Amino acid sequence: MRRLPLLLLATLALPTAALAAERDASAERGKALVQRHCAGCHAVAATGRSRNAAAPPFRELHKRYPVENLAEALAEGIIVGHPAMPELRFGPTDVNAIIRYLKSVQTSQAAGLPHPEAE
Repeated sequence: MRRLPLLLLATLALPTAALAAERDASAERGKALVQRHCAGCHAVAATGRSRNAAAPPFRELHKRYPVENLAEALAEGIIVGHPAMPELRFGPTDVNAIIRYLKSVQTSQAAGLPHPEAE
């Protein structure tokens, strides 16, 4: 009888663990995408400098706007940015992966600080 609560707890934990693994895989996919398409100009990791001075480091995007706001631009094609930036379009799965990765490398936003526009 004592095993029943443990079994129930383990059963409830499985979907959470699967969801966490799925999120990690999605963020890894996002990381691979930005490394392939963006790292030539942008610093795409939590540290480092952008190769192009006009290309903001991805970890600081939250200082300009909420990272979630990039989803539509990633899907429809970002046509603004630094002058040499190509127009890129991504499908919904890739957009979600990129947003998940971008969120993972943000500096103050990741630390729980409010976005400047929210103040």
